[in-house]
Amino acid sequence: MIETSAADTPKLTGRGAARRSALFEELVALLVGEGFARLTLDDLAARLRCSKRTLYGLAGSKEQLVRAAVVHFFRRATARVEAVLAAASDPAERLAAYLRAVSAELAPVSPQFFDDVAAFEPAAEVYERNTRAAAGRVQQLIEEGVRAGVFREVHVTFAADVISSVMVRIQRRQVAAATGLADAEAYEQLAELLLSGLRKV
Repeated sequence: MIETSAADTPKLTGRGAARRSALFEELVALLVGEGFARLTLDDLAARLRCSKRTLYGLAGSKEQLVRAAVVHFFRRATARVEAVLAAASDPAERLAAYLRAVSAELAPVSPQFFDDVAAFEPAAEVYERNTRAAAGRVQQLIEEGVRAGVFREVHVTFAADVISSVMVRIQRRQVAAATGLADAEAYEQLAELLLSGLRKV
């Protein structure tokens, strides 16, 4: 899960909180759908049909708005992925469900958003932190499968290190550059490889 600080969270409380919350959700949808590097605060205000002053009511700068939106996107995605995981019981099913849920969360996201995140250090740090957390979750799920006798006896720490390396490459857009796969597609392929290699024959 993401660690949060006051700087991560826009000002969504107090008078007009419902409107600010709705506006922030619109902002997140816009950035995820189109990216953010080329959009100025004037552009955002025009697209969201609000004033720049209203946007400054959410955060003090475009950079802070972007980071808050990226944190919100990954926090919400994490909650939905964990909900999918909680509904699965068999260890192999849980690993597959986890990675495919990650894939499903990333599938609607525009390539431009991921490119912009990779190029903007505060946002890239958020994605990287989530990638590390996800890699740790995958290690736990492999350990569950090995203990249950569903997966082959593998060197779990090594397997987790390999998986983490792939996930970091996905996050840094290196897999997209090398293979043409979108992040969601790369997670789907990773799920297939893992399950094929771990399951007992």
